[in-house]
Amino acid sequence: MKKIIRKALLIVFLVGAYSMYGQEKNMAEESTMKDDEKMQKSTQSNIQQYTPSKLMGKGQWDVKWFNNLYTQTESTFSEGKEPRQTFFTSTLELYTGVGSDKRWNLGTILEFRSNAVGGRKALDVFKFDGEDNSARSGLTSIAPSVKFVPFSSVNNFSIQSSFFIPLVDNESENGVFLDQKGYTWQNRFFYDHTFSGNKWQLFAELNSELHFGKKEESFANNSLSLSPGVFLSYFPSNKFTVLALAQHSQRLDLGNDFSQDFSALGGGLKYQLSGALNLELLYTNFVRGANTGLGETFNIGLRGIF
Repeated sequence: MKKIIRKALLIVFLVGAYSMYGQEKNMAEESTMKDDEKMQKSTQSNIQQYTPSKLMGKGQWDVKWFNNLYTQTESTFSEGKEPRQTFFTSTLELYTGVGSDKRWNLGTILEFRSNAVGGRKALDVFKFDGEDNSARSGLTSIAPSVKFVPFSSVNNFSIQSSFFIPLVDNESENGVFLDQKGYTWQNRFFYDHTFSGNKWQLFAELNSELHFGKKEESFANNSLSLSPGVFLSYFPSNKFTVLALAQHSQRLDLGNDFSQDFSALGGGLKYQLSGALNLELLYTNFVRGANTGLGETFNIGLRGIF
C-alpha cells in the first residue's frame, strides 16, 4: 500500500512539474511573440522615419540625387501653344551628422542643368549638344549647407540653410537660359507629423530664397521668393507610400521690377529598395500663375542613408 501511495505521489509530482514547465514555456513564448509584435510595429523604414525634417546622427551620411525635368508649351506671356522649352536640373545633396544629439548636419549641394528651347523635344536635354544654339548645359552652382534642429524638444521641425554660389558666366546666351547669375541665400523650414497607426503622414515646407547681385545680370536678382508646400502621404506598407502635394511660389520685387507667382498640384510615390536606398517618383502640373510658364514636371530621385 505504501509503495502504491509513493508511486502515486511521484506521478502527481512529475505531472505537476511538467505542467508548470509547460506553462512557463507557453508564457515565455507568448511574451516573445508580444515583444516581436511590438518590435514589428515599431520598425519603420527610412521613408517613414527620415523625412527632410529629420537629421542624421553622428557618423551617418545622407546622400540624395534628385532629377527634375520641367517642360512647357504654354505660358502666361502669350495665348495658345508655344515652341516647347525644357529645363532639366540634377541636384546632388550630401549631408553628415555632427555632434551626439542629432541636431546638426553639415553638407554640400551641387546643381547641374541642361536646357533646350526652340521647339526641340523634351528628351533632347539629355543630348548635351548645344545644337543650333538651342541648348546649353553645365554645372551651374555649388552651395555649402547646414541643417539644424532649433528646439531640442521638437525634433520634427528643422531648418536647412544654404548659400548658392553661381558658376555660370552668363545667364542667357543666344536666347537660351541656363541658370541665374546671382547669389542665393536659401532657408527651408521643415515640419512633419505622423498620425496614429503609422499609415498617414503630413509634411510641410516653407522655402525662402533671397536673390542678390547686379540687376542687369539676372531677372531674379534683388528679389525674395517664398514657396510653401504641403505633402500628404499614405503607407500601404512600411516600404511603400503614395502621396499628394500642393505647392505655391511667390516672388517679391525688392528692386528688380519683376514679380512672379505660380501654383502647382501633383502626386507621387516612394519605395524602399533596400535597407539604405529608396526611390522617389513625382509629377506636378502648374495649374496657374503670373509671369511664368504653365508646364509640368517629371521627377525621379534616389536617396541613401548610411
